[in-house]
Amino acid sequence: MLPNGQSRAQGKWEARHTPGSFTYAAHQAFFAGFFPTPITPGPHPRLLATTFAGSETITDQTMVFDAPDIVSGLAGLGYHTVCIGGVGFFNKQNPLGNVLPGLFAESHWNPSLGVMDLNSTRHQVELACSILASVPAGQKVFLFVNISALHQPNCGYLPGAEKDSPASQGAALAYVDSQLPPLGQALRRRGPVLAIVCSDHGTAYGEDGFHGHRIGHPVVWTVPYAEFVMAKMED
Repeated sequence: MLPNGQSRAQGKWEARHTPGSFTYAAHQAFFAGFFPTPITPGPHPRLLATTFAGSETITDQTMVFDAPDIVSGLAGLGYHTVCIGGVGFFNKQNPLGNVLPGLFAESHWNPSLGVMDLNSTRHQVELACSILASVPAGQKVFLFVNISALHQPNCGYLPGAEKDSPASQGAALAYVDSQLPPLGQALRRRGPVLAIVCSDHGTAYGEDGFHGHRIGHPVVWTVPYAEFVMAKMED
């Protein structure tokens, strides 16, 4: 169903627990270095972290930044930080919608990238490729893309559907996967690239009577996660 995602991740997809049950909470945690954790008992060492006394998940293998967040920490190492928004918490239309994008040196949002545009992933990928092409080859980049197509409403991706369902979200996921190859190629031209791909939260579609997210149900807290290295594309 997801040929591009499966090939890129090289079988490294796993179920993990998200640190937040909705977009804002999850991303505040992500940008502090608290990515989704394995579903097995921990503690689990972290890949990136900010200075925090008493942390039980920082090891000698963790990259630690003396910064309030990993975005500014990477910027301090010379990375150009880029955010391509999707859902409302990235839309820059109000003070709250500017908090997460405001962490980045460069941030983008317009309606064509949002949840109401059925071509949003294509537009996000085109923008990401354009930005990557414009940054000098020797410049390190931290690129974050908030994919909006999987969020509600996603029934438009399933012909004949009038409401969201697991099937329509699956159709949305297949659409997203079909749009990713140009981004993978653009990243590999700058490679090697460490890619982290995950959901910020799940969605309930009637399980135990629950609907949506920002609720404490296992289908909301359990998310797919993969991290892998993409080699530089040879000319």
